[in-house]
Amino acid sequence: MAGRINDDDVKAVRDAVPIDAVVSEYLQLRNAGGGNLKGLCPFHDEKSPSFQVSPSKGLFHCFGCQEGGDTIAFVMKIDHLSFSETVERLAAKAGITLRYEEGGYNPGHQRGERIRLIEAHKAAAEYYAGQLGSPEAEIGRKFLAERGFDQAAAEHFGVGYSPAGWDHLTRFLRGKGFSDKELILSGLSQDGRRGPIDRFRGRLMWPIKDVGGEIVGFGARKLRDDDNGPKYLNTPETPIYKKSQVLYGIDLAKKDIAKISRAVVVEGYTDVMACHLAGVTTAIATCGTAFGGDHIKILRRLLMDNGSARVIFTFDGDAAGQKAALRAFEDDQKFAAETYIAIAPDGMDPCDLRLAKGDEAVVDLVQPRTPLFEFALRQIVRRYDLETPAGRAAALDEAAPVVAKIKNIASQHEVAVQLAGMLGILDTQFVVRRVAQIARWQRQGGERGPGRQQPQRTYDTPAPAAAPPGPALNLRSPAHRTERELLKLALQRPELVSPAFDAYGVDEFTAPPYAAVRQCIQDAGGATGAPSDYLDAVREAAPNDSVRALVTELAVETIFAKTVDEAYAGDQLVTVRLRAVDRRIRDVQGTLARLGPNGDPERIAAVQNELWVLTQYGQSLRNNGAAAL
Repeated sequence: MAGRINDDDVKAVRDAVPIDAVVSEYLQLRNAGGGNLKGLCPFHDEKSPSFQVSPSKGLFHCFGCQEGGDTIAFVMKIDHLSFSETVERLAAKAGITLRYEEGGYNPGHQRGERIRLIEAHKAAAEYYAGQLGSPEAEIGRKFLAERGFDQAAAEHFGVGYSPAGWDHLTRFLRGKGFSDKELILSGLSQDGRRGPIDRFRGRLMWPIKDVGGEIVGFGARKLRDDDNGPKYLNTPETPIYKKSQVLYGIDLAKKDIAKISRAVVVEGYTDVMACHLAGVTTAIATCGTAFGGDHIKILRRLLMDNGSARVIFTFDGDAAGQKAALRAFEDDQKFAAETYIAIAPDGMDPCDLRLAKGDEAVVDLVQPRTPLFEFALRQIVRRYDLETPAGRAAALDEAAPVVAKIKNIASQHEVAVQLAGMLGILDTQFVVRRVAQIARWQRQGGERGPGRQQPQRTYDTPAPAAAPPGPALNLRSPAHRTERELLKLALQRPELVSPAFDAYGVDEFTAPPYAAVRQCIQDAGGATGAPSDYLDAVREAAPNDSVRALVTELAVETIFAKTVDEAYAGDQLVTVRLRAVDRRIRDVQGTLARLGPNGDPERIAAVQNELWVLTQYGQSLRNNGAAAL
């Protein structure tokens, strides 16, 4: 077993790798105010961004699904890594050499599975790239040259060549210290009669990277007629490669996709290369599978679903391309972006188009052309004889349910009018009513539809699994709102509320979840003179994951004040304390009433004295504010 990573090294990794830089590799972040950033949560589907990142605190929190934590927690969650794997990965990125408490430096064979598989793919990519210059790879270089790709292009995209022998790569990776079990698990090798052999042989190789830029698989193109395999052979499903969750070129395209809110979906590796070299740097492609829901999730996080977002599909003009476009339209409502289809007049793909007509033709091709819904409807309508009433009715019966799935009522109405025009039905309102009727049936039948938004949790009713024990928080309650603000100040700006805050009792917080957070702050040593690792200490003091998640949430959530200063902090301190005093006054008054006139004189005198002191203190708080604390 590997040794435990030194605690100081873990802290050094946390400090060295900014959380916003790491999160930005997976989704687009925008200013959320108060020094925070926001984006679409990568851990659940949502239409509007509820995922917030606080660079100054090194924390993230989603107010929709309640996921939260630091940089390490984010990478563990999104890439399904163990704690040690995550720290090792981030340490490598930051150039930090880790120390281990037991056994010194952690040798390669002890490292986590995912990291080992990633390293194997990285080594394989370097090997394949080196082989592209070999005499045997002349056929591969010729293939690239015939499609307009020179050596610089091959190097930019990491294109390589797999030798035609049985086990060249397998022997190379064994020499690098990888076991046969790892090579089989990675998909780079497969079982042969006498042991592992190379999966890819005699093919042109494209490394496939995830959104974080790590190589997780390969796409291999057949070059020789005596190769009996498929034209394109991809890495099989492995612990790090899921074809429905990767997009070729996303590592190169993600920054420009986020920057200009536009993505171009093409069909193959060479099409991605042609687009990027022509200046269309937002091009990406699926890897041997149809464009689907998981691919949409990746793009939506980068596009941020703003009103100007565009997704352009460039399917081939043949029957297969048209079928692919119709499949894409089935998922169209999962996008908030507008979707279009671009097909060259002569049906050429971007690679062929660049060869025939140059870079400008590729750039022109991907300018938004035909809305995807219009293309899909025309593909349906063209199958019917619109010259007859029966043909028009049959076409309407098939097309209307498609239009009815459009969730935006205004868009649905507009498309229904266009459908009437396609069908040649003069009574457009008949078509509009028909579509609306089908839409109602779909809703009443409980059909969610592909674009229906999951109901968002309000802060008034947190998810039961995420809330600490006790009554649900209710932010319509003034008491709860103020307690929340005070805790946010104590976590985010402890210097503004200390030392007064540390004198507050846990019972001064009426919501049990907030009382639990107050206890955490107390157990971590209080807010006075908060050290640099103050937030980490508070999170560590949490008794369970639910309380820890709430600490993170409060540490990230924006403080609701235009000016966050001592005056604002004082107002929150006074309000929470005054409410606690008023509650105690009511309790004492109840005790006095229960004692009655015939009660123990000494007991009555003590209670009356407490009531007088509380009343005077409350009055002082009202008159003098924070000075009375």
